[in-house]
Amino acid sequence: MTGPDDEHAEVAAAAAALRDARFVAVLTGAGVSAESGVPTFRDALTGLWATFDPRELATPAAFARNPKRVWDWYAERRAQLARVEPNAAHRALVDIERQVPRFLLATQNVDGLHARAGSRALVELHGNLARVRCSACARKASRWDAPTDAAPPRCAACGAYLRPDVVWFDELLPAGALAAAEDAARSCDLMLVAGTSAEVYPAAGLPAAARAAGALVVEINVHETPLTPHVDVALRGPAGALLPALVRAAWPAAVR
Repeated sequence: MTGPDDEHAEVAAAAAALRDARFVAVLTGAGVSAESGVPTFRDALTGLWATFDPRELATPAAFARNPKRVWDWYAERRAQLARVEPNAAHRALVDIERQVPRFLLATQNVDGLHARAGSRALVELHGNLARVRCSACARKASRWDAPTDAAPPRCAACGAYLRPDVVWFDELLPAGALAAAEDAARSCDLMLVAGTSAEVYPAAGLPAAARAAGALVVEINVHETPLTPHVDVALRGPAGALLPALVRAAWPAAVR
């Protein structure tokens, strides 16, 4: 059992590592977005959607069977995101990016809140709900015609249905995004893992890759996770409180 003194010492150790780091890699998950009020995929299955299994809404096969139903589900999720804002954890990561020589943030979240907060060195491993792509030619778009009552909008290039630009069950992560995250894990000297238990592969392999390459791995999570025994420092609490605390401790004069 740890007490306040132990927790303070762990924050101080993590802040010292952050201040001295030449390359910081970050992995974030749903816990960071939850502090902005973003429901997880399964938590959002309420109301009319409460009877649906996730695999009826988030697989290529589900889209092929009923493209309108899948489109409407993601349209509702986009509407939910329009009502939330980045939180203190998102903003603290922007501060870290500004302070360290090299930085990469890899997120499993699809809400776009890191980009809205100002993160620039960012890879979205699972895509972004604010974008769509063609289900046939894969052309991406951030704007599209309004859907009809009977079907999703169609690609301006080839006429196929547009679909959310997110990674569904049974799909691979974007190769470029994953490669960038893996390279950062192997090259960083500090990895922060915030709001995720890192159980969903291949993203779950990033902390282990970082530690195997000699990086210090710091976990920030409200709960103990399966990752906890395998990190160097485990900070227990919300990312919205702990990440700003690390930033203030690392750079007390430089960061607002």
